[in-house]
Amino acid sequence: MQLTLTENQQMIADMIRDFGAKSIKPDMMKWDESQEFPIHVFKELGNLGLMGVLVPQEYGGSGFGYLEYVTAIAELSKIDGSIGLSMAAHNSLCTGHILQFGNEEQKKKWLPKLASAEWIGAWGLTEPNTGSDAGNMRTVAVRDGDHWTLNGAKNFITHGKSSNIAVVIARTGEVGDSHGMTAFVIEKPTEGFSAGRKEDKLGMRASETTELIFEDCRVPHENILGEVDEGFIQSMKVLDGGRISIAALSLGIAQGAYEAALAYSKERHQFNKPISQFQGIAFKLADMATEIEAAALLTYRAAAMKDRGENVNKESAMAKLYASEVSVRAANEAVQIFGGYGYTKDYPAEKYYRDAKLCTIGEGTSEIQKLVISRAVLK
Repeated sequence: MQLTLTENQQMIADMIRDFGAKSIKPDMMKWDESQEFPIHVFKELGNLGLMGVLVPQEYGGSGFGYLEYVTAIAELSKIDGSIGLSMAAHNSLCTGHILQFGNEEQKKKWLPKLASAEWIGAWGLTEPNTGSDAGNMRTVAVRDGDHWTLNGAKNFITHGKSSNIAVVIARTGEVGDSHGMTAFVIEKPTEGFSAGRKEDKLGMRASETTELIFEDCRVPHENILGEVDEGFIQSMKVLDGGRISIAALSLGIAQGAYEAALAYSKERHQFNKPISQFQGIAFKLADMATEIEAAALLTYRAAAMKDRGENVNKESAMAKLYASEVSVRAANEAVQIFGGYGYTKDYPAEKYYRDAKLCTIGEGTSEIQKLVISRAVLK
């Protein structure tokens, strides 16, 4: 397995660091305070080729693999987890679902607009009463000639309001039947399709999260991805790749928190010496560095396996589980190393602390990852 950055990965990392310094860092706390979704940033990321990282060049994308993709997400998330999260959701979920299961006509129609960020994408699986229990979803689609009529609601949808297009999973069969749900692509504006309440969140506040509401929403049959009743099965495969992206998001936040804490520990003096020279602080840094390295190895292994076309169900869950928990621990220790200043918005530790927690919840909680892993090892 490649343990050093390739030329492409290094190019992406350098490009994002330069872009982040100019276009993200100056305003990220303003966006965080106001919960503004800085859509112009994603248009710029589209110009850099980062909104269609995995999309082949023939559809307007960059044509890179998961190793480059993981590098991009981690580097963005070192700067601002909100930007990393939204970039990952756009690439892995909406765009990724169309790329993986769309027919040639659908790919040519939608992927170029998504890869360029002319259109922002959303993906709807979660519902108010069915989080991890997605099989019992209540959003229903009923066929009516050449169209389907959708009724119901989704929540915790990234870009639910600002998106131009969404991939939505709706029930077309019996409740609880994993082969009774279908994936629909819905463009805006479509009558009966709207965004609902925007969530007021602890962290990731510049990444927009809203409801999606369907009230007699008519969608053409030609907008179905793959086969009728296969939407849930498709979603589980999409999430295998999505979990790698959340592992990368977690890794970036952990690295950002660690680097901030390391720098501060060398600058902050107590009892006439830098606090990094105290064993209590030095050991915290040692634990953080070791766990981050382990999380990186799990994440890049899963990415390399994905690039080779291997089944990553277990490995993506392991990477997501471990990296997300490491992210929370690293952010917590960063606040502790910063001391009182870590509790203020004048220093970066508190934002990493708030952003990190979502990583253990989004795209499958830590408990769900353990379920996936345990089923794989016990098979």
